[in-house]
Amino acid sequence: MTELFVTNFNKNFTGVSATAANVLRQQVRLHDVRLVGRALPHCPDPISLKMARTLSRSRPDSYPFAIWHVRRNTEMRAAIWTRDVLRLPIRVVFTSAAQRRHSALPRWLISRMDAVVATTEEAAAYVPHVRAVVPHGVDTASFCPAENRANAWEALGYGGTLGIASIGRIRPEKGTDLFVEAMLQLLPQLPGAKALVLGRAAPEHQVFLKGLRDRVSAAGLGDRILFPGEIPAAELPRLMRALSLVMQLPRYEGYGMVPLEGMASAVPFVGSEAGYYRAFATQGNTGLTVPQEAPRRPQPPHWRCCKIPRGIRPCAIRPATWPSPVSAQRAKRRASKPSIKSFGAKGNGAYNASPHRSATSKRSVASKQKAAARKEGLASAKPPSFCCVYRA
Repeated sequence: MTELFVTNFNKNFTGVSATAANVLRQQVRLHDVRLVGRALPHCPDPISLKMARTLSRSRPDSYPFAIWHVRRNTEMRAAIWTRDVLRLPIRVVFTSAAQRRHSALPRWLISRMDAVVATTEEAAAYVPHVRAVVPHGVDTASFCPAENRANAWEALGYGGTLGIASIGRIRPEKGTDLFVEAMLQLLPQLPGAKALVLGRAAPEHQVFLKGLRDRVSAAGLGDRILFPGEIPAAELPRLMRALSLVMQLPRYEGYGMVPLEGMASAVPFVGSEAGYYRAFATQGNTGLTVPQEAPRRPQPPHWRCCKIPRGIRPCAIRPATWPSPVSAQRAKRRASKPSIKSFGAKGNGAYNASPHRSATSKRSVASKQKAAARKEGLASAKPPSFCCVYRA
């Protein structure tokens, strides 16, 4: 019988979808797994929510319950209904990447999870019931270096001699305007380079997209800063390995998969101080992080690295540092948390019983402790090798 149900209810392929697909492709080797909802690239064919509930009526042979692994509000709601209203023998696990306090509805939904997996220590400070901290990973069978980058770029048909790209939804939160601003300053100094704005703009962001196109046209760079739209997920690895630089400048990012995918493809990156980009950059060895509004400054010195890009090496040459070192204080706190084996019991009660005061206080204390721990010797960390990290 099915042991694990992985949900994907979003019809669009997002960063969350990419992480779900990466993990699911590993989980199928270890468990009897079903994908529920929308299809994901190179994953098993999905089943409907109704079918998932039907299959969940029977317990797996080896366990007293099946696990539903969810990542979005809609998926949490469906799982809670399945467990608490239909009274089916399941437990619900939620993956959280957000490095901020959730709004009221997600907080309530998360409080009803049996276990939470956080992607970073910072994200773990904002949610209850954290049983493990597991960073996202990249499928290195798909994302790998090109044998000849120049030939790979030429085969894409965008012209020029090298490519720089920003990948993701086109909207202010993702900093698409900052990327365009940086390219307007950089490309005149870099003959032969093409810049790609890869992603889809939602209906509410069409005006924003039009403003970017107008800005590019006014600068006379319409043939060098291109807007190809959203790239199908299956084609992204081929495009990624042909790039010379990935530039991600979001104003907010929970984690950020694009730099990881680039580094697995031996492509360095420039990123804003968002998500987990600083850890990925390993103090300039595999990428650079820059101040949030750096592209708006006249002749920002950080963009000089794009010309080779020099001073930063792809991760295929040097492994990256994973999350900031775990101090003795952190290790003690993590050791006091319940084991992953204990998540059959629903929650620890504190987050559910005293809604916000207790939870907020705990988060505040945890955040201060983490900030203090982060100041301790970063160089003392013993990094595992970079690209990823699937844990059963």
